[in-house]
Amino acid sequence: MRSAALVAAFLLVLAGCGGAANGPATPTAEPTVEPTATAVPTATTASTPHDGYADPETDRLGWEAGRWYDEPLSVNASNGLNRSERRAVVARTMARVERLRGLEFESSVPVTVVDRETYRGREDVNATAFDEVTWEALLLVGEDRSVETVFESFYGASVQGSYRPSEDRIVVVSDAARPTIDRRTLAHELVHALQDQHFGLNGWAEGTTRDARLARQGLIEGDAGYVADLYERRCASNWTCVPRPSSGPGASLDGDAGVYVASYQPYSDGPALVHRLRERGGWAAVDAAYAAPPTSTTAVIHPDRYPDWSPRAVRVPERSAGNWSRFDRSPPGTTVGEASLFATVWANGGVETFHLQRPSRPHRTYNYTHPTTAGWVGDRLVPYRSADGRTGYVLRTEWETAGDAAAFATAYRSLLRERRGAERRGEDVLVVPAGPYADAFRVTRDGRTVTVVNAPTAGTLDAVHARAD
Repeated sequence: MRSAALVAAFLLVLAGCGGAANGPATPTAEPTVEPTATAVPTATTASTPHDGYADPETDRLGWEAGRWYDEPLSVNASNGLNRSERRAVVARTMARVERLRGLEFESSVPVTVVDRETYRGREDVNATAFDEVTWEALLLVGEDRSVETVFESFYGASVQGSYRPSEDRIVVVSDAARPTIDRRTLAHELVHALQDQHFGLNGWAEGTTRDARLARQGLIEGDAGYVADLYERRCASNWTCVPRPSSGPGASLDGDAGVYVASYQPYSDGPALVHRLRERGGWAAVDAAYAAPPTSTTAVIHPDRYPDWSPRAVRVPERSAGNWSRFDRSPPGTTVGEASLFATVWANGGVETFHLQRPSRPHRTYNYTHPTTAGWVGDRLVPYRSADGRTGYVLRTEWETAGDAAAFATAYRSLLRERRGAERRGEDVLVVPAGPYADAFRVTRDGRTVTVVNAPTAGTLDAVHARAD
């Protein structure tokens, strides 16, 4: 989905399907901006011990804005943080993040604390007709709702913080009556600022397929999540840390767990990818990945495949007729990828819930590896529209083996019948008679290729995409 929130900002999304059903957040005072004002002279990456807590003559890795990474702070977070306390917490967190990550901040990073209602009012989610077809094709957002409405609710309920590369600023969402800063959220977003200053994040989510965008997010969010993991481990061992707020997001996800699973994959699997890279070659290997980021969620779900594995290019031949034609892109279509197809199968009852909740690697929140989708090697989703405004699509997937393709085709037909109430209407054709996915589906397999054609009625399937001779 090409949403303004994803393209313009890198978000921290709360872990946990469905979120927490808390009451509405209490509005806070006017949002405050706390610049960590520090001049940045010639920096050194030396991590030698410091003498007390005096300011160094030149910038040092592990010191920012007058605070050392291990310096104790006289703050009381039990009833929120005042202006000076927030400034001190941000400065020390910057020092700790750069020490953990091995990269020096090149400039100060303003941090804004807002209540959830204010955040909801500021975020702008834009969805095109292409996005509507994409999420319908994933069987995650039906025709009874708009993608914009679903994601406005999703982001409003679950986003804990964001970093905007174009503005080089962080926004932290506070659910407390007085402004508080969750230490993990702050550390996570500060890593994004560090990434932007060293590698440049502007444009990373533009001009690529859905699968490639999620893959790039896997590196970006994985790096931030991994450092946040290291941060929390230090807090549990030898660092004195400000206690974390206990409150959760301001609303539930109203049953859109499938949308959550499809969107959360970079946060879940990205840290495991970064951990694997660091095992191979230290932080230098992680830094190098920004020059050649993963191109598919498969490489993030299965980190041993990166960087040598690439998805297969899949094309959908043009076979539309009558008043039906492709729309919205040139070349048209997108790649949804293994992670999104997993979410489709999971959300529609094809994967047991407990499977998702059993991560298979350290630094991983959920388990996106499943036999139904693990054999994926490529796909292409192309939307179609008729002259009178009706929509359809072709989703062509390719698999490692014919057995993988057969397993996916069987699972897809099964979820249409059992979850969506589809009825068989001729060879390879299923019709969902009612509900948000009330359409006709033709599901065919040819060797290692599975093609799903969607149209408003069985009679218009060939107009969208005729059968091959």
